[in-house]
Amino acid sequence: MLTRKRIIAAISIIAIALVAILVVQASGEEAMPKPRGYFRIELPQKAYVPYESSCPLVIEVADNSKVEVFKNRESKDSCWFNIYYPRLNARLHCTYLPIAGDFERLITETYGFAASHEMKASALKRTFIEDSTRNVFGILYDIEGEAASQMQFFFTDSTSHFFRGSLYFFNTPNSDSVAPVLSYIREDVIHLSQTLRWK
Repeated sequence: MLTRKRIIAAISIIAIALVAILVVQASGEEAMPKPRGYFRIELPQKAYVPYESSCPLVIEVADNSKVEVFKNRESKDSCWFNIYYPRLNARLHCTYLPIAGDFERLITETYGFAASHEMKASALKRTFIEDSTRNVFGILYDIEGEAASQMQFFFTDSTSHFFRGSLYFFNTPNSDSVAPVLSYIREDVIHLSQTLRWK
């Protein structure tokens, strides 16, 4: 039979044990919620194929992309096409324009397109491209943050040819979730700049 002293002693032991457990838990690391995760994206192996368009340029594009050509109604000299990545839900919108005494306007427009995303961007970084042997010069704009377009570029010979493009993902722009795909496509744009030849 339990006596009153034994019951009080048992309750005291349980209370001391609970306090000890709480002290041990409180002295450990503070509990933090886990950040939201994203699905792992399997990126295809890299391989490139030449693409010769009706534009006066030749480039190499990733073999896992598709080139979508658009008929231009404004001018027979300029042309538009997309480099579409179906598995990555992304498109590089590309435009070729001949330079006809309007080089400064084309540069200003292209910078304006990149700068228009600065409102949502956390940073705008420039990588200068220069290859005098192939007569290819330009800038690659990396637009960081939640902007609609995370990358824009232009390449030119500064006298006759002007080629520009912008990358769009067809999902909510979240810099954490698209970072691996953005890096993957950025390599393709660098490769494009290294293989670009004017016709």
